Amino acid sequence: MGKGGGCVPSKQKHPIPTTAAVSSTAAEDEDGLPESTPPVTIKDAAGDEAVVPILSEPSRNLKLLIVFYSMYGHVEGLARRMKLGADSVDGVEAVLYRVPETLPDEVLDKMRAPPKDDSIPVIGSPGDLAGADGFLFGFPTRYGCMAAQMKAFFDSTGQLWREQKLAGKPAGFFVSTGTQGGGQETTARIGSVSEKLSLLKLMNLKKIGEVAKEEKVENAWNTGIGKWTAITQLAHHGMLFVPIGYTFGAGMFKMDSIRGGSPYGAGVFAGDGTREPSETELALAEHQGKYMAAIVKRLARG
Repeated sequence: MGKGGGCVPSKQKHPIPTTAAVSSTAAEDEDGLPESTPPVTIKDAAGDEAVVPILSEPSRNLKLLIVFYSMYGHVEGLARRMKLGADSVDGVEAVLYRVPETLPDEVLDKMRAPPKDDSIPVIGSPGDLAGADGFLFGFPTRYGCMAAQMKAFFDSTGQLWREQKLAGKPAGFFVSTGTQGGGQETTARIGSVSEKLSLLKLMNLKKIGEVAKEEKVENAWNTGIGKWTAITQLAHHGMLFVPIGYTFGAGMFKMDSIRGGSPYGAGVFAGDGTREPSETELALAEHQGKYMAAIVKRLARG
């Protein structure tokens, strides 16, 4: 105590806050980003101590879901190559999922659709998306619109939308079209809902052997009852659309061969179904997988 009753400042330094106090605050963060490592105490040139946070790599593998619909295998080929690219990024794990099929087996047989590879599981429920850190959605076109199977899956994510569970998560698209004018860019922006199950019931497919009804099924299959933009699916969920732009480099400008894909995402031209993806198309898909994985990792770092 001084003569005036006031306090004389102590020359003893106060202790530096413990890392436990700092980490407890970090633990309360609910932004979904990985926590940084606890701060460390260092001394500067003058001998004073300071607490400095050190950013770390994510403590777990980040999950990138590649969710797709493929009737004849073209989109699936892109998806598999996309996984190779994503898995090449340290700290990111890519997982392949199909969306549920909405057509009966007898219709798929009439359309000469090959059996699906059981090694790629059907996504269990829309809720499985909530635990992922990023997404790549792939689908074929129907008159320049996304296939109804994929749109049906998006339509089933209402609870995730209500709770905004996917808000802030990055997502991209990749597509397949039958022709060069089939709408590779449009399909990334426009989707369709063909009420297939309702249509098929109305057509009484128990008698699907009739030629007239088979033609009617084909027409109904390709008729979009409504149109939505694919990007709109992301917008309503608060997700971040990540196009690839021209990051593929010179491969985006080659004109010596037919090539699917655009700044919106990878793509393949299927023709009548017999054309297989070219190496350039597959390389673009691999690039998109790697590019998206890097974006997911960068966002997770904060």
